Amino acid sequence: MDIEFDALNEPLRRAIVALLACEGELCVCEVVAALNEAQPKISRHLGILRDAGWVLPRREGTWMHYRLATLPDWARKVVEGLAEGGVPRQTMVAALDRLHRFGGRPNRDLEKAS
Repeated sequence: MDIEFDALNEPLRRAIVALLACEGELCVCEVVAALNEAQPKISRHLGILRDAGWVLPRREGTWMHYRLATLPDWARKVVEGLAEGGVPRQTMVAALDRLHRFGGRPNRDLEKAS
């Protein structure tokens, strides 16, 4: 699949990708909590990232989980850059703090995630 670089032209989508790079797989509710945005907005941006080849979805019951797709070398370097400062540090620190304080995190069946 071709990866569409232009999908990262929006700061919220860059933050989602950086968050997934730091945390691995997250459910939509976790991304909502971490980025302090409305669920429909997060779902729309995850859909754009999915269609552009950056993320892969996985359904587990009522939970929809997302993780980074298998990316070509150039795209992995972009993701690393986003996680290492391409997304403002204060944005990532606040997002990770909200995520780790979020009490509604689902249990994952990680064997199904592979």
